[in-house]
Amino acid sequence: MTREEMKSRTKEYANRIVRVCAALPNNWVAQTLGKQLLRSGTSVGANYRAVCRAKSNPDFINKLRIVEEECDESLFWMELLVDNNLIKLSRLGGLMKEADEILAIIVSSAKTARTSNGRVNRIS
Repeated sequence: MTREEMKSRTKEYANRIVRVCAALPNNWVAQTLGKQLLRSGTSVGANYRAVCRAKSNPDFINKLRIVEEECDESLFWMELLVDNNLIKLSRLGGLMKEADEILAIIVSSAKTARTSNGRVNRIS
């Protein structure tokens, strides 16, 4: 997957997060969890863009770790929404699968970057 394809994929993920959050029930629990999901889920794409501008291999790895944390956090908020019957798993299942796939790509890229002898390693 190229850098541009990953940027597009993480942006589409963010757009899907926005749509889910907009559709949540209008109660304080759902809205509070939704705000957390909105922040972490949309930051996956925003922080991936920062990865693409990394200045060094350590910078690249650090920025990837931020994307990893935000993606994992968004999965947590989605799990809580489902666990508390605020949204059906059937509505979030595909989005959670996408988050898992993005997370796996990011973790793999960070692992590769750690063994790349100081070169800034790009997802491609």
